[in-house]
Amino acid sequence: MQQSSVKNVSNQPSPLSDIQSLRKRARQQIEQGAVTSGYAADRETVLKLLNEALATEIVCVLRYKRHYFMADGIHAEPVAAEFLEHATQEMAHADRIAERIIQLRGEPNFSPDGLSARSHAEYVEGNSLKEMIQEDLVAERIAIESYREMIAYIGEKDPTTRRILEDILASEEEHADDLVSLLEGLKG
Repeated sequence: MQQSSVKNVSNQPSPLSDIQSLRKRARQQIEQGAVTSGYAADRETVLKLLNEALATEIVCVLRYKRHYFMADGIHAEPVAAEFLEHATQEMAHADRIAERIIQLRGEPNFSPDGLSARSHAEYVEGNSLKEMIQEDLVAERIAIESYREMIAYIGEKDPTTRRILEDILASEEEHADDLVSLLEGLKG
């Protein structure tokens, strides 16, 4: 990488590329879209991780939707509303992940064949409102750990993917907190 003529505070050459070098590199392999020569992560590994995350989100959508429709009992209405909200948010996560897979020149795997095997979370139906909440909480905790590990693996090598995963992680942590509150509400 050619050094920019811009000097930093210590009067050393800048680590930034000069304009002509940036322009030249941008014209190389343009069919790769957002994946430039500066992409530092192992793209195939990142795509595999993202497709696993996609499967996890889809399984969570399906589980939350079942729980929404199956919620029954005196406490069911507010819990069902929370299940529906989480299902909607999980689908938005899946969409963001699929979009990133496309940006990285991969193919999002929406195939139902092997979906549960690709997913980090399990699809457990639960027989009661309490069991449904508990199963959703376990799935959120799995997603939280999974996203933390992916973020650590990606590090600084793919800041865009890392930011997407960090946003989703924050949402999953919020879901877990919501579910703990619902469980506590059932005790009273």
